[in-house]
Amino acid sequence: MTDEDATRDAWLLDTHQHLVFPSRFRYSWTDSVPALKDRAFTPADYWRLADPGGIRAALFMETGVDDPFWQDETRHLVKLAADPANRIAGIVAGCRPEDDPERFDQWLEELADAPVAGFRRILHTEPDELSTSAAFARNVRELGRRGKSFDLCFLERQLPLAVELAAQCDGTTLVLDHCGVPDIAGGRPESWRRHIRELARMPHVCCKISGVVAYCPPGVTLEPAIRPYVEYCVEQFGPDRLVWGSDWPVCNITSGVADWTAMFRRLVASESPDTQRAIFRDNALRLYGVDGHRIAAPRTADA
Repeated sequence: MTDEDATRDAWLLDTHQHLVFPSRFRYSWTDSVPALKDRAFTPADYWRLADPGGIRAALFMETGVDDPFWQDETRHLVKLAADPANRIAGIVAGCRPEDDPERFDQWLEELADAPVAGFRRILHTEPDELSTSAAFARNVRELGRRGKSFDLCFLERQLPLAVELAAQCDGTTLVLDHCGVPDIAGGRPESWRRHIRELARMPHVCCKISGVVAYCPPGVTLEPAIRPYVEYCVEQFGPDRLVWGSDWPVCNITSGVADWTAMFRRLVASESPDTQRAIFRDNALRLYGVDGHRIAAPRTADA
């Protein structure tokens, strides 16, 4: 493969794209984030920024809307995904595994024919005990039975809870968001590394290289600050259990999708072309069960 061919082949599938519609839904968590508060972030906004970096398709990730809206957000995205211009390859929908199984299964049945690639429940803002119930584990196992993945969204201090849940759900593909949200500002990665090792030993757990730029303390140079964490995840999870996500527009807190994409490419530049392709999109296609036909052909330099 020539250098030109390798460049053309190095397109990305973003597994963590948020879209924000403040005129339609309420996002209380953005009240304390000036870069995001009361602002809309649409597919057109995203693609204007993402296209130059070689991103060709995205998985929408549920955006933490306030509780009255969490199902309506997914219903709205199903409609948006039907328009090829939005280039939504799939939806990682919100869910409530703490619900009783009947209600949980009803939600899955409603989405049975929708382009849902997986599910997520934000846990880092919830009481720790939420993910420890028997019902929660049962419902996450049910996702695996139906061929759907579950994104793990825990803070570093909560990673023992992620380990506990993963041990009970070995039939479900689990994707650890944001490299497990390491406490980069704290500068003491020993606990994070230990729990990452525990999770990586479980073959059904994968890791998403995303979000870490948003968790850097103010004033640091981003790339050297996150490099040890990214490299450790690559070392532990290996080339077949890693995916990439922009976490746009949350990445705007410290960076932007264009800068973060370029930074990520540099962080994995020493990996083989096969490993880079795997992390860029091949793993995501497989782990999220994405229909490749929903993704437009990569553009050539002349397109």
